[in-house]
Amino acid sequence: MAAITYEKDHHFPIQNIPFGVFEKDGKGVCCTRIGDFVIDLSVLAAAGTFSAEVNAALQESKLNTFMGLGKQYWSEARKKIQEIFSTEGNADLKTKSMLKASECKMVMPATVGDYTDFYSSREHATNVGKLFRPNGEPLLPNWLHLPVGYHGRASSIVVSGTEIRRPVGQQRPDDSAPPVFGPCKLLDMEVEVGAWVGKGNPMGTPITIDNARDHVFGLSLFNDWSARDIQKWEYVPLGPFLSKSFASTISPWIITMEALEPFMCEGPAQGTGTDPEPLPYLRQKFPGSVDLKLSASVKPKSATSYSTLCNTNFKNMYWSVFQQLTHHTVNGCNMNPGDLFASGTISGPTEDSYGSMLELSWRGSKPLKLNNGEERKFFQDGDSVMMNGVCQGPDYCIGFGDCEGTILPACM
Repeated sequence: MAAITYEKDHHFPIQNIPFGVFEKDGKGVCCTRIGDFVIDLSVLAAAGTFSAEVNAALQESKLNTFMGLGKQYWSEARKKIQEIFSTEGNADLKTKSMLKASECKMVMPATVGDYTDFYSSREHATNVGKLFRPNGEPLLPNWLHLPVGYHGRASSIVVSGTEIRRPVGQQRPDDSAPPVFGPCKLLDMEVEVGAWVGKGNPMGTPITIDNARDHVFGLSLFNDWSARDIQKWEYVPLGPFLSKSFASTISPWIITMEALEPFMCEGPAQGTGTDPEPLPYLRQKFPGSVDLKLSASVKPKSATSYSTLCNTNFKNMYWSVFQQLTHHTVNGCNMNPGDLFASGTISGPTEDSYGSMLELSWRGSKPLKLNNGEERKFFQDGDSVMMNGVCQGPDYCIGFGDCEGTILPACM
């Protein structure tokens, strides 16, 4: 049987080999994707294709056990899959394991035990500071010293394609009047990337910056839906709560750090000019950013096509995923396979690279014109919000798949 073929610009070439889970007979099945085919990895594992540890892990309904095996096993599995599907032969194994991607329902790739959201884009933090503290310094005193983050809600992270119910809560639109209760009127997106923990660490034993790369399994696209009016009223003094916990959307495929290695690059310089140098435990001596082009678009219920909202790049992040993980565990916090931490909104230096409607519309003062003539300051019911990401190589690209959610009316 011949190797799988696909167009040169396909997002899932043989160099990608992402990991995910699709639903079959009501149960999760570990899989990968090459071209327009999903590969049932449980079939390969049952045939003894991999080492005993990998064979056992890939016959489970989620990827957590496989993720916890470590880099040696992740690499072994990828290389074996590439070997089988880039050459002729293995006809029976290929026939049994190959499914049309269009006919597969993707589900959450892993059970997320804990979730942390960071705030690591300097441009985003500066823009938010200007919007909410116009008479003060945009960046708070701690921002250039550590990756700011908060513990989020794991149970409401949902896979792409899941509909999103408009949240309800307290707001205070008039600062001189009491708060009111009702549906969110300022529903927003946040263009983010989620990093998946692979091998964990024992409680009390930090992950150092030098070995952080051994603990990050891969990345997915992440939309941290945000209710800005609810957030404005509730966030002092402990940060966001109901304004974030109602939903976050994640793309179904985990793109491994091994696949992203050719696209690793230096991030923004740290400790230059008047900026403080990070403390020793956060000093990164290797390229920790990824040249990952990101876009977000919206399709209103009445429209037939998506309108681009922004184009940005993950390499703009001031704090890398490895610095985030190192800081997260420096106090001895234990991480487990399948834990997730998100980057924070990814904004660039230009207005069209801002990663949220809060910034793009500058808090509603600059409505965005859509392809069908409509305008948006924030999202309306029926809007479908889509995020995409791709790493572009010289003769192939690594895609992340769709990260989409459609907004439903509030439930009162």
